[in-house]
Amino acid sequence: MSVVDRIWHRCRIATLAPSRQGLGVIEDGLIASRDGRIVYAGPAAEAPDLDARERIDCGGRWITPGLIDCHTHLVYGGNRAHEFERRLAGASYEEIARAGGGIVSTVNATRQADTAALVAAALPRLDALIAEGVTTLEIKSGYGLELATERRQLQAARLLAEHRAVSVRTTFLGAHAVPPELSGDKDRYIDAVCETMLPAIAAEGLADAVDAFCEGIAFSPEQISRVFSKARALGLPVRLHADQLSNLHGAALAASFGALSADHLEYADDAGIAAMARAGTVAVVLPGAYYFIRETKTPPIAAMRRHGVSIALATDSNPGTSPLTSLLLTMNMGATLFRLTVDECIAAVTREAARALGLFAETSSLEVGKSCDLAIWDIERPAELVYRMGFNPLHARVWRGTPDAVAPSRN
Repeated sequence: MSVVDRIWHRCRIATLAPSRQGLGVIEDGLIASRDGRIVYAGPAAEAPDLDARERIDCGGRWITPGLIDCHTHLVYGGNRAHEFERRLAGASYEEIARAGGGIVSTVNATRQADTAALVAAALPRLDALIAEGVTTLEIKSGYGLELATERRQLQAARLLAEHRAVSVRTTFLGAHAVPPELSGDKDRYIDAVCETMLPAIAAEGLADAVDAFCEGIAFSPEQISRVFSKARALGLPVRLHADQLSNLHGAALAASFGALSADHLEYADDAGIAAMARAGTVAVVLPGAYYFIRETKTPPIAAMRRHGVSIALATDSNPGTSPLTSLLLTMNMGATLFRLTVDECIAAVTREAARALGLFAETSSLEVGKSCDLAIWDIERPAELVYRMGFNPLHARVWRGTPDAVAPSRN
């Protein structure tokens, strides 16, 4: 008889295992963990003889892998609610930017905040995600645009994982915008990113990946290529904000560097999607930003399906274009705005989100050897996770085999 730490029984399981069809459903399931890892996940009738230190009766509830938010900008100073009011009153983005608003206002607020202040500001946003079953998330920098503040953002992101039972992946997004002090000199700033910022961040081990914003209002494909070449030389994987507002062939650029993901993709063309498929680059679609900026062109979901590109969903939580901290609502938006199916939405915030972070071997599906990260739900069927709006059916959350000590908040 094998001794394990915990057994969850009398549960229905959506394993998300690629070897099983659809969500990989097991109607009468059992999950066992030891040292934070899954040692069995399957039909109760087929479970080996196990002796558990703790047995948890799930009462017929559903268990999915813990949710993964694979694209956030969770650490920043201030907020832009006042700009939102101005836009509603008719002010244009350009008018707000000329008055010191837009990304410049967030950069200024973030530069003025120390690490402790950045952690304190981010914790309520993180808590909102955790309360909906998130066990892993990615956090980008990109609101410092100079080394000291970019470093501070990444340090704060890492500290969040010490304050909460959650896995955090950090991404250096120095090539997000041109800092105000350089007056639009993009090449000079890219020089600083490649020659000073990226080597320092890599040497300190603060980033798990490197991201950049390829867009007319940000940086050109040629400038992004310089950043990605430097990242590759430093041994860091890359991701890309691509083809959100126009088609600069960012999807193909990301694929050419073997990027983990290309994100947004509203204006990506068929050739770019095909290139992503060949490279194994995940498409991360972000309906929160699409909704908030009132975009009208949806990502080419049909092309992604046709070419077999993995599709992930994320909140894109940020102060300017997606102040969203609900992955459950993100799933509903993915279904209603982008016409993703229930199975696609749930896979998009578990299995495929893990692929976008390079973590598929570690977590995201209920399989032997993976981290025991679970979300236990008071639902009758998985479609409820996508169907409901403003309702949180989370019963319990488990991170690395340990249930949360405090019950999640209820809406």
